[in-house]
Amino acid sequence: MVSVNKDTETFSHQVRVYVEDTDAGGIVFYANYLKYMERARTEFLRSLGYNKPALFDGLQFVVRSVELLYHKPAVLDDMLDISARLIKLSKASFEMQQNIFKNGDLLVEAKVKIACISNNAKRPQAMPADIYQTLKNYVC
Repeated sequence: MVSVNKDTETFSHQVRVYVEDTDAGGIVFYANYLKYMERARTEFLRSLGYNKPALFDGLQFVVRSVELLYHKPAVLDDMLDISARLIKLSKASFEMQQNIFKNGDLLVEAKVKIACISNNAKRPQAMPADIYQTLKNYVC
C-alpha cells in the first residue's frame, strides 16, 4: 500500500517484517531498514510515472550517502510504514528524509542523498529536465 500526504508531500509505503528480515533474536537486522527505505524511494518515483526509476536514458540514480538513527527495533510480523519526503534537489542529486514507523512510533530516521550518474562513466551527470521538473514539485 502506498499513499501521499498532499499537505506535506510525504510518500508512504508499507511493508511487513518476515522471518528472512530478522536476526537470531527475532529483531529486524539493521541493514534491512535500508532495503525498506530503498523500496519506498523506488515506489515514490514509480508513483510519479517512472517505471524503472533507478535506470533510465543512459543514467541511473545511486545512493551517495546515508545518515541513520535507530530509535526502536521492529520485530517479526510488524507492519511498518516507510515514509519518503524530498527535502533537497539539485540538477544532479536529491536528498530525502525517510522515516520508519510502527503504529505511529518512530523506529528509524534517515537522510539519504541520491546522485544521478552516467551508466558508462559512473560520474555525476545532470538528470533529465523532465525528471528534475517533476521532482521540483515535491521538494518540501
